[in-house]
Amino acid sequence: MERNRKKIFFITHAAVIAALYVVLTMVSAAFGLSSGVIQVRISEALTVLPYFTPAAIPGLFVGCLLSNMLTPGTVIWDVIFGSLATLIGAVGTYFLGRYANKWLSPIPPIAANTLIIPFVLRFAYGAEDSIAFMMLTVGAGEVISCGVLGILLLVALEPIKRKIFSQQTE
Repeated sequence: MERNRKKIFFITHAAVIAALYVVLTMVSAAFGLSSGVIQVRISEALTVLPYFTPAAIPGLFVGCLLSNMLTPGTVIWDVIFGSLATLIGAVGTYFLGRYANKWLSPIPPIAANTLIIPFVLRFAYGAEDSIAFMMLTVGAGEVISCGVLGILLLVALEPIKRKIFSQQTE
């Protein structure tokens, strides 16, 4: 019975994180911030969550996948590679947070998106800016989203992590 509770807990956490990612991406989209050469997805702050729970890995991936599918004008290559960039970043955050230092948690999503998304912008959307320029702009947006907002979220959740992310059931 305990094993089933842990599975349900894991799935529930992943689903809540996915839903939060979608909502925050839609909020960013309402302000024109969630896509394009210059983008600051508020939802990318959630990429620090794998530091607290492995359930965040599928949650972030599914949330990004759904967000990209729901955003008007998004092409399939963005859905695929944008979601994969988030997945790579989430896995990296999990391992860095577990085995290195929590303050390094934002680096994998920053790096994954900085390296992948400019190629999506160029080849899927035909952006004419140079890859190097788009790496700079996407990277800057990721530093704001993951590095600044993500670290603020990490600091805010740290004192209550056992209440939110503990797999204990009462």
